[in-house]
Order: sequence, then structure tokens, then C-alpha cells
Amino acid sequence: MTPRPPPDVLVAVVTWNSVDVLPSFLATLPSALAPATSELVVADNASTDGTVEVARALAPAARVVAMAANAGYAAAINAAVATGSRAPAILVCNPDIRLAPDAVPGLLDTLRTPGTGIAVPRLADAEGRLAHSLRREPTVTRALGEALVGGRRSGWLAPFGEVVRDPSRYGAPTVADWASGAVMLISRECWDIVGPWDESFFLYAEETDFALRARDAGFSLRLTPDARAIHIGGESHSSPDLWALLTLNRLRLYRSRHGRARTAAFRLALATNAGLRLVTGRPTHRRALRALVGSERRFRQRLAEDRGWPVADPRRPALLRRKGRFGCA
Repeated sequence: MTPRPPPDVLVAVVTWNSVDVLPSFLATLPSALAPATSELVVADNASTDGTVEVARALAPAARVVAMAANAGYAAAINAAVATGSRAPAILVCNPDIRLAPDAVPGLLDTLRTPGTGIAVPRLADAEGRLAHSLRREPTVTRALGEALVGGRRSGWLAPFGEVVRDPSRYGAPTVADWASGAVMLISRECWDIVGPWDESFFLYAEETDFALRARDAGFSLRLTPDARAIHIGGESHSSPDLWALLTLNRLRLYRSRHGRARTAAFRLALATNAGLRLVTGRPTHRRALRALVGSERRFRQRLAEDRGWPVADPRRPALLRRKGRFGCA
């Protein structure tokens, strides 16, 4: 018997208590994918709200990977890819993404551009406004620029801001250092050469790390403006703990690529940003500043214990990808 060829796309979606958003995500998939063939893998991070049951009911043909614990975004992505078929392209996405019709074929076309390893769509928020999803590589100057003049204004000038703010950059195909990990199409060649996502980040900055490692290996990340998607978004901007974790993971990512002196300068820039914004009274900035000037390890341990997450050592860069580490089933 001739073996069945792999599908065009492996769709790897990561869920955690996603029962409110998963049905709409699944409803957009057929029109977003057609005519590409696909396999859907849902990697669930130990949801307690019935997400797994909803996934199995609404997508009976999907593979469901039930993680034994909330192992983080990167770990779930790695589990989904390890479980799925050897498709030539991997669509990594959150369940709060709403893909527009024909989005994936457009991304596949971009992925065929020589040297391209990652293709991303043009994102909008829940109100339909442009989401500034493209990013530049983190630098001390950019972190300091964001601290002194704010991210909205600094992002208009490449040397001084990480977020690409110019709307014209989203109207034509372009290359970026990295982009939002809420949805991205990765070539199998890029995945095989770059390796899995770094699970030790747990949440935030793992997509930055992967995209920069892909760039180091010679793969470009390209925007496909005609491929559209809506990203409803998460709670990092409203939760003090998650904002502090995002800030610490920015520091951890920078530290993994630079020496002590430059990392100290980057930490100072991040602390300056948080300190200058204490006057706003927002608890997110206060918590971020405390995390930056206090014990990073103690903050991560407390947060993990409060939320039932595995405790990761921020100094350990190793990928936690041993088979069965988090009890995938």
C-alpha cells in the first residue's frame, strides 16, 4: 500500500482554559486553510474548564495532546509538533486567533520565497484596528528609547524602538527580526534546523528567541499583508504578575545573547522604563520594577507556585524537551 502523503500544513494550537474562544477559532479554520490540506493538533495545558472535551466534540478528527500540567506555551507547541505528521509547514497559533479566508495559502506562498523560514499575517485587534505585531531585535538603545519617550513614539524610529509603529510597514511584504507568536507559519526545514522552541521561557519571549535563532541560521521572517487575522489578545497588560514576567523574560532573552555588561545596561533601561511610569499608578509597572531590582529566581518561584506552573531556573538555557517530561497523552 502506498503511504499517504503528509498534509500541507500541521496546525498546532495551544489551549489553556480556552473554552470561550476555541469554538470560534475552529470555525474559521476551514475557510482559512482551503485548498491546503491540514492536520490539526490541539495541545492543551491541563485546562479545567472543559476545553479538551470541546476540542474533541468540535474537531473529532484532530489529535488532542493532553499535557499533565500547565507546561507553558513552548512546551505545548513542541508536544504538538512532535505528535503531528511531518507536514512541510507548521502553523503555530493561539486559540484567540480568528483567521481570515485564504490566509494560510497566502502564508504558504510567502514561505516559498527563498530564504524564508517564518511567514506571519497582518494582525488586527478585536476592534479591527491594526495590531503592531512586527518587532525589531531588542537592544539597549531601543529599551532606553522606549523608557525615555514611550513605546508609541520610539517605535517610529528603528534605532530607538522595538515595536514597528509605521502603518506603511504593514501594507506591503516586508522582513522583520521577529513578530507576535500568536500566529506564525514555520517551514519544516526551518523547524528542523533551528530546533524546538525553548521551553524554559514558559511564557513570553519564546517566539522572540525562536525567530532570532532562525535568523541566526539564515532564515527570514516575512509579513504577508494580504493574509489577515484578528487577535483578541491576553491579560499581560492588565495582570501585574504577567507584565513583570514579560519584562523579566525580555531581560532573560537579552542575557542569553549578550555579555554581563550589556545585560546590566539592558536591565537598567528596563528598570528606568518601569520607574518613570510609577507616576501613572499602574500596578503593572510597580511589580515589574520590583521584579527587576529584586530576586528574579524568587519572583519566578512565587509566581509558579501561585499559578501551579513548573518552576524554571532562569539561569538554565537548556531546552526541556525530553519525551514524557510533562506527561503528554
